[in-house]
Amino acid sequence: MEKKMAGFCIYFLILFLLLFRILQSPSPSVAASPSDHRYHIRDHLPFFVNTVGPFNNPSETYEYYDLPFCQPEPIVRKKESLGEVLKGDRLCNALFEFKFRENKIDETLCQKWINVDEVASFKEAINRDYYFQFYLDDLPFWGFIGKLEEDSWSPAGGGTKYYLFTHVQFDVLFNGDQVIEVNAFGDPNRAIDISNDVDVDVKFTYSVTWNATALHFENRMDRYSRTSLLPVYSQVHWFSFINSTIIILLLVGLLALLYTRQLKSDLKKFSNANEEDKEVGWKSIHADALRHPPNSSLLFALVGIGTQLLILLFVLLFLAFIGTLYPYSRGGLLNYLVLLYALSTVFAGYSSASFYGQFVGNGWERSISLAAILYTGPVFVVASILNIIAISYGATTALPFSSIIVILVIFIVLAIPLLVFGGVVGYRFRIEFQGPSSTKRYPREIQQLAWYRRTPFQMFIGGLVPFSAIVLQLHQVYASMWGYKIYTLSSILFLTFITAIVIIAFVNIGLTYIQLSVEDHEWWWRSVLCGGSTAIFMFGYCIYFYVRSNMSGFLQLSFFFGYNACFCYAFFLIFASISFRVSLLFVRHIYHAVKRE
Repeated sequence: MEKKMAGFCIYFLILFLLLFRILQSPSPSVAASPSDHRYHIRDHLPFFVNTVGPFNNPSETYEYYDLPFCQPEPIVRKKESLGEVLKGDRLCNALFEFKFRENKIDETLCQKWINVDEVASFKEAINRDYYFQFYLDDLPFWGFIGKLEEDSWSPAGGGTKYYLFTHVQFDVLFNGDQVIEVNAFGDPNRAIDISNDVDVDVKFTYSVTWNATALHFENRMDRYSRTSLLPVYSQVHWFSFINSTIIILLLVGLLALLYTRQLKSDLKKFSNANEEDKEVGWKSIHADALRHPPNSSLLFALVGIGTQLLILLFVLLFLAFIGTLYPYSRGGLLNYLVLLYALSTVFAGYSSASFYGQFVGNGWERSISLAAILYTGPVFVVASILNIIAISYGATTALPFSSIIVILVIFIVLAIPLLVFGGVVGYRFRIEFQGPSSTKRYPREIQQLAWYRRTPFQMFIGGLVPFSAIVLQLHQVYASMWGYKIYTLSSILFLTFITAIVIIAFVNIGLTYIQLSVEDHEWWWRSVLCGGSTAIFMFGYCIYFYVRSNMSGFLQLSFFFGYNACFCYAFFLIFASISFRVSLLFVRHIYHAVKRE
């Protein structure tokens, strides 16, 4: 047995190293490191064009050369990591040339004859506020390709004028031998009118201006943080977070105090009552409260995958907190997400098999099989549909076949073996469950309950209270996912998540106690639904966020609701597993306390 375990460990270690190498796929020319990016005067700088797309639709991006800009011969694509591909980056070489500290004035990029169809494509792009994204020395920067003007003063009655920027001005800041900041903008005084559907002869030019700055290389990414969250707003953000959290925790603490006093009163009453009076309330269902639930395989698979996602989220937040994972790293988050998801399946297998072995016994393999597809299956279906839509639009968010193969290999070669390995360990080393009393052969009949004691209303209460504590941070997360804000306050996000866990725990303990008090012993699935219902409110808020935004089009609509559904489903599983675990601990505690009495 020990030899097999050692063989498993060596196998997974080798796979981890190989897959980490595949996911990272570094490119030496642009690898970010504080010790690199040093240049001599007139040294060539690494420059790449990336994508273009409408400003209001962050998921709708296209390759830069899908528009008829000046193209190099040949077009060379940068080798990208899996995370960059998943993010939609498609970096290519360009005719723009940058030499360290060398100014360029009106440098000709190309002279190009643009036909009617190409003019129409530029007009469509300008009408939808297309922007471009470039990278210089691994620094991202953006700019618009043109502008619209309403010609309301002309004698002919006015109309919309389309102007294409033919000259791009690059302003580069440096400190010593390192690049610190890059900005780009189209010169409105050198824009060409393409309002008429006729062929146009266009000369594309650019200028580069270098200026010194006192900002250090280590702080060159601070501008993105400042842009996304101003210092004054950050202080207000902290104040709002602390204020709302304290109020909600006080309310939850008050409820917890009341429930604790009520529970102690019940225990005291049961200990002093005669035998006939003892069999009332939650005490009367002691023989049914820990009866293994229906659809146990599905329930424990759900708890297992929720535990996996909970651990995964904690690891990601920890990496963000210590600075290993930072938001402006191209594809860094997605690289870690894919790799850590595959590695963390061992916790899903362990939890599912361990719980199933405790309460049911044999047949844990079915629970493991369900855990393998419970989250991955719906995500795969949604991602496949979105990929087909992206391919039909020609968007860069469409995954190439090679990337799909890499993901499938990671899932088959690493995730599934780790899931099975965790299941074997969890079942073999499970803790034998010992209930406070023997279980009756037939479950006790549950009386008809009032509407406010039924599952839908308890789900509403169980979801609303935690949601009210996280809604402020949820807005910031959505603004970062579906906008151009860069979320950098990982400490607030971590504290918000801890607060949500505490509130979910206390609220669901209270709801479970209320349910048991009316002699309803089917608390297992209700604890899962009440805990996970917070995610339903999260999805409802994403609908509100979309309605209030300027996003439009079927592609953006599909990606927004498709990926948000996967996002909220993950939190449903996380919160459901937390709620189930605390409810189980509570139920076992009170009935063991009765047994001691």
